[in-house]
Amino acid sequence: MSTEIDVEQEYVTMLYAHLDELRADTDTRLARTLRETSSNPQAMTQRDAATAHYSEQLAQYGAVENGLCFGRLDFADGERSYIGRIGLFDDEGDYEPLLMDWRAPASRPFYLATAASPDGVRRRRHIRTSQRKVTGLDDEVLDLGAGEQDVHQGLTGEAALLSALNASRTGRMSDIVETIQAEQDEIIRSGLNGVLVVQGGPGTGKTAVALHRAAYLLYTFRQQLSRRGVLIIGPNATFLKYIGQVLPSLGETGVLLQTVGELYPGVRGTRPEPARAAEIKGRIDMVDALKKAVRDRQEVPDEPIVLTVEREELVLDPAMVKAARARARRSRKPHNEARPLFAEEIVAALARQEAERLGAEFLDGDDLADIRREMAEDDVVQAAVERLWPLLTPQRFLSDLYASADRLAFALPHLADDDRALLLRSPRLGWTAADAPLLDEAAELLGVDDRAERAAAERRRRDEQDYAQGVLDILQMEDDADPDILTAYDLIDAGRLAERHDDEDYRTAAERAAADRTWTFGHVIVDEAQELSAMAWRVLMRRCPSRSMTLVGDVAQTGALAGTDTWAAILAPYVADRWRLAELTVNYRTPAEVMAVAADVLAELTTDLAPPSSVRETGIEPWRLRVPETELAGTLAKLAATETGQGTLAVLVPESLADEVGRAVAEAVPDAALGERPELESRVVVLTVRQSKGLEFDAVLLAEPTRVITESARGMNDLYVALTRATQRVGVVHAADLPPMLARLAPR
Repeated sequence: MSTEIDVEQEYVTMLYAHLDELRADTDTRLARTLRETSSNPQAMTQRDAATAHYSEQLAQYGAVENGLCFGRLDFADGERSYIGRIGLFDDEGDYEPLLMDWRAPASRPFYLATAASPDGVRRRRHIRTSQRKVTGLDDEVLDLGAGEQDVHQGLTGEAALLSALNASRTGRMSDIVETIQAEQDEIIRSGLNGVLVVQGGPGTGKTAVALHRAAYLLYTFRQQLSRRGVLIIGPNATFLKYIGQVLPSLGETGVLLQTVGELYPGVRGTRPEPARAAEIKGRIDMVDALKKAVRDRQEVPDEPIVLTVEREELVLDPAMVKAARARARRSRKPHNEARPLFAEEIVAALARQEAERLGAEFLDGDDLADIRREMAEDDVVQAAVERLWPLLTPQRFLSDLYASADRLAFALPHLADDDRALLLRSPRLGWTAADAPLLDEAAELLGVDDRAERAAAERRRRDEQDYAQGVLDILQMEDDADPDILTAYDLIDAGRLAERHDDEDYRTAAERAAADRTWTFGHVIVDEAQELSAMAWRVLMRRCPSRSMTLVGDVAQTGALAGTDTWAAILAPYVADRWRLAELTVNYRTPAEVMAVAADVLAELTTDLAPPSSVRETGIEPWRLRVPETELAGTLAKLAATETGQGTLAVLVPESLADEVGRAVAEAVPDAALGERPELESRVVVLTVRQSKGLEFDAVLLAEPTRVITESARGMNDLYVALTRATQRVGVVHAADLPPMLARLAPR
């Protein structure tokens, strides 16, 4: 075997040498480009484009440094292919592939070939590396006629897979590119169009599959998706940090990762709020509530308003305002876009009063136009229009709504007083995750009056065109110009010359999309999709009108009150039954001993889902330990201290115990992480069950499961989530009686 390792080491060393050459060459090109100077706008534009291109290439080369090559296929016809994170080619010969990108069609047998269906593969080799050193090999001989046989018809690369599953966690999610299984590969390489729902229990690799699918789609449909980008939605910022290195390690750096609370540009919805308040904000009937709230801002006064304009009193009576409002509403334009029509009617009515005062019969059309112009520019008139039909941003509109009990009552008359009180708050407080979809909906209802911006842009365009015309005129006036030779004047006009000098935007699609509320994505991936509210789905469907989406989750793990129990409920309003379902059935994370306990909890949920089958056992039984309530936090802290050095440990607690347990653990383990956005690289971390969703740890200590159940309307779902975060060990510490479905736990 040592000889085989030496052979692979030689090849891998050659690949890294080739990668280093590419990196050095690109680095040289980038440095040369940055040194270039020119006053020519076109040359500067080309320099910026080249800089962005070379920078992206360097980022890709750096991201695939670890595990560059991880596999080899030996075919029955004697051919051989190496599989890796990116494709590398021999640029000195016939451009033969030195390393096949794992996403290329030719690499697919590495994940799908079996002894029963070898697809021409004689042997599949998994190459284990540490940095640039080959540390081991795992071979599977798939040719049943070969003399040596090591047949695996179930798991692909079983030795490599189990090695990865048993490895200690680091607080950062690792890619599974080396160990993708057949059922996962089918989903990863599924077509781009339409909505694909991936239902999978805990530990089935839903998140990993979603991320690898993003990398595959970007590779396969590069031209289409590079322009519009790919959006990945995760449940919280901690989760996004946890998965943040996966796509770069697969050679993709241009994907936008966001939470629902970040879907509205410029807003980070991180302020906590009661679950009931978030559920109310997530209801679909908030659409009608916001429409009513917008109409409520289009006021008609109860009494006439007296305006002093140029020392003269003019009267704005309710009938005039009502007529102006009716005309603006008939336009069916959004609030801000209809406002000029309202203002125009108000100005016209006041101008008629002023004309009658001056003697309308003595005024001509120009006089009346002057009166209307002066009236429109008057500060008093503008203030009256602002009072009756204010120009609103989504932030101001929603803040005003939350700050007023009367406005809330008008918009949400069907809500109980206690529920409306949950929404009432000071406008100085920050935004919550549930507010972002409402801000987006408000932006749709309010619209943007961009007349001033468009007028300014048109003025700039005319100025640039005049300048360009001047340049061409100067060139044409040269005395020694040969009339038989074509000049710039003959080849291009001023308009086209001005357009070539326009500043171009060299931000990535992800960067531009993050700043543009109206951006539409080429593909959207939603992790923990069962948690999203109806209002959040409206935002995402606006972001993806093509409905090219991948939704991954598990309806048995729904924790949010605004979440769903069925995929059909989410999708029916948008695609009816035109969506496809794929299921992941194998649990790679959770050992069989732990999954048996979790399955008892799953049986209590109102779902017909079966628990996923675990691929391994650890021989470690989940345990329980009862202590007095006064000793609960201290016991958890002591146990956490003894677990250090045995991989990562999560202490999962109900919301009501987070502060108390967090303080005790931090005292016993000074480098423990806790808080709303804890550092997951710490060996010990204290989390609520909500924070732990989508994460995994070597060991889990669960505190007071009865409280986990009782403190949430979906408490049983939360308990199921908590029990399935561990890859090795689970312990339960409690003071109250355990719920009956945990009877399988062994006493410690």
